[in-house]
Amino acid sequence: MGKPLIPAQRREKIQEYLGLHQIARTTDLMDLLETSEATIRRDLEWLEQKGVLERTHGGAILNQRALLEQEYQQRAQNFPEEKRLIGEFAASLIEGGDIVFINSGTTATQVLKYIRHDPRITVFTNNVNAALELGEPGFHYYLIGGEFQSRSNSLAGRFALANLELVIANKMILGVDGISLKHGCTVPTNAEAEVVRKMIDRTKGQVVVVADHSKWGTVSNFPVATIDEIDKIITDRGFSSETREDLAERSVEVLVAK
Repeated sequence: MGKPLIPAQRREKIQEYLGLHQIARTTDLMDLLETSEATIRRDLEWLEQKGVLERTHGGAILNQRALLEQEYQQRAQNFPEEKRLIGEFAASLIEGGDIVFINSGTTATQVLKYIRHDPRITVFTNNVNAALELGEPGFHYYLIGGEFQSRSNSLAGRFALANLELVIANKMILGVDGISLKHGCTVPTNAEAEVVRKMIDRTKGQVVVVADHSKWGTVSNFPVATIDEIDKIITDRGFSSETREDLAERSVEVLVAK
């Protein structure tokens, strides 16, 4: 065993490890730094206070910031196959008789594309891009109205919020730009956040988040829901088992689209 590292050195190595792996288990850090569990926990607590990471069950995850809203087409190029599988899986949870809110975003668009043709299904959305891709959807499909948001191909503003007051849904499928235990679900713009929060408020049933693994640990600008306000997360195989355990402790069911 070499000379013990001082706290600043340990914390720098923890940040380097998280930069490479995004997630770290306490046991791995104990082996890497040749120190005790109590020391690692103190270091993780210090780094969490600095906003570098977020502590989880048995370790930590790197905090990543999504500062800018990407153009819709840019986002569509990220993990397209994972998003397609997630969308198809989420759509299979929508049943005849459901009234469903679905917000904007590339993964949410995939959900809309895979909803089966059933006139007993009713969908309310601010997702303009889906309207262009769906053609004849085979289910009742409402755009909620509002001001057009060109970067996200969505609708928002006071007209959108007023129209949502006329509906009570029994399911919501929520696309997000970031999700973490500490900060919950986040989106990049206040306009989208207002719509999403109103949708959640008007949902008297399950809130289902659709997010590929890259969204975990990412924090965008505007929070829309805490972890305790969601019921399920549909994701891909890249979602870590440690994260699933953390969410299970918060009564959130994680479903992996295969």
